[in-house]
Amino acid sequence: MTTMTTTTTTTVLEASGVTMRFGGLTAVRSVDLTVNTGEIVGLIGPNGAGKTTFFNCLTGLYVPTEGKVSYKGTVLPAKPHLVTDAGIARTFQNIRLFANMTVLENVLVGRHTRTKEGLWSALLRGPGFKRAEAASHARAMELLEFIGLAHKADHLSRNLPYGEQRKLEIARALASEPGLLLLDEPTAGMNPQETRAAEELVFAIRDQGIAVLVIEHDMRFIFNLCDRVAVLVQGEKLVEGSSEVVQADERVVAAYLGTPFEGAPGAAEVAEVEAAEAEAEAAAATPDDTAPGTTGTDNSGTSTTGSEGKSL
Repeated sequence: MTTMTTTTTTTVLEASGVTMRFGGLTAVRSVDLTVNTGEIVGLIGPNGAGKTTFFNCLTGLYVPTEGKVSYKGTVLPAKPHLVTDAGIARTFQNIRLFANMTVLENVLVGRHTRTKEGLWSALLRGPGFKRAEAASHARAMELLEFIGLAHKADHLSRNLPYGEQRKLEIARALASEPGLLLLDEPTAGMNPQETRAAEELVFAIRDQGIAVLVIEHDMRFIFNLCDRVAVLVQGEKLVEGSSEVVQADERVVAAYLGTPFEGAPGAAEVAEVEAAEAEAEAAAATPDDTAPGTTGTDNSGTSTTGSEGKSL
């Protein structure tokens, strides 16, 4: 007798009608997207397409003008630390590590959302605190082993090669035990060998039961990696489907070649949206975060840098 095994697919992330306006400028317009368990979904589009703005709406950095974002059926609050608590972690287009902390300490920062010990427990350093501290240390070392950096646990993060800093940022995100990981251009600046290693790492993360949503400009990386790919053009979803479907769509080719379509805003309007987004981020930043080249921390425990480049 043959036993049939069925795999239940559930929706991890559901974005419905997400729109983001900055004044009279629309950066993202009525975008729908789902990510299911066991999936790696790609989000691509030319510069100025609205990809990072959309990511910021998903992770609580922006409050969408319209629409809603749900994680496992629950609408997410528009606060980054609460989104992290819910089970979503992310990395950033520009690396945001604590430069003067060790590799291990950077990963331990990501554990804070899963540590329940309070102020008095930390001050008194009782048995409960020591058990939690030991558990966090053990988990952080497991993650460093997973990404291949356990032997550099005591190194300062600023001394790591670029590709290893990217890996470390992923490990810190994984330390919050997410059900969904959002990666914003994880292979930016990498050589082919580092890109291949990043691809294998994302597959390994998926194999641990974590769904992945990734923005990337490297088309070969995206099409090799993803189960589904969505294409944003001028803030709107142009097409979504398998890698084969997306690559065969003439509109996608036209968009990447810069062919205008009816009603498409020009470069000047795209620049206005970018400037509006930069102004919105500056207004939300703390004084420490806005100093060029400084590194701080946001409410989610993720390090932030005031010199971050702006990209829609």
